[in-house]
Amino acid sequence: MSRILILEDEESIAELEKDYLELSGFDVEIDHSGDTGLERITNEDFDLLILDLMLPGIDGFDICKKVRETKNMPIIMVSAKKDDIDKIRGLGLGADDYITKPFSPSELVARVKAHLTRYERLIGSTSSENKLIEIRGLCIDRTARRVTINGEEKGFTTKEFDLLCFLAQNPNHVYTKEELFSKIWDMDSVGDIATVTVHIKKIREKIEFNSNKPQYIETIWGVGYRFKV
Repeated sequence: MSRILILEDEESIAELEKDYLELSGFDVEIDHSGDTGLERITNEDFDLLILDLMLPGIDGFDICKKVRETKNMPIIMVSAKKDDIDKIRGLGLGADDYITKPFSPSELVARVKAHLTRYERLIGSTSSENKLIEIRGLCIDRTARRVTINGEEKGFTTKEFDLLCFLAQNPNHVYTKEELFSKIWDMDSVGDIATVTVHIKKIREKIEFNSNKPQYIETIWGVGYRFKV
């Protein structure tokens, strides 16, 4: 049974989310403080984090950043803020999804299931054998989910790794942002293609010597992206 932590300061919302998730078979815990919530997510074993941005103590952005330093679980951000800048910032810090309040609890459950299913499938698909992708100093270890560039290991979020791995496995093929969002996030990409742009930018910062002149992930203006070999 997957274990989920909800960090939400509004008790009624947290309890509603918990009820719907438990009815779907998940083991759910709630914390209302950023400080204690960060301590729990750091020291306990959870499979997914539902993270509100506006929390007492440490806010959701800082929690997401700190969690990503040690954890590779899916993170779903929840916020009443509708501004694109908040969404882009959250995704840039390593969140896998961003839901704006008010939302349907059923939608939250669907997104939780989608992220857990995809994460489990990706982990399971590479567990039987060690598969390496090595191109011009870049090494992607699909089994260990590790990336090194010229021998130096770089930290990747779940979706950053998935996106890089997908592009590297399909070199010289140009994908639109809509296609990449559909393949990596398994959801309707309408209104969410900025997610791809944010993740590509973060990947380039980690693997490119000069992100303004990328040697691995090339932008095809007006179309999308391709991995060069």
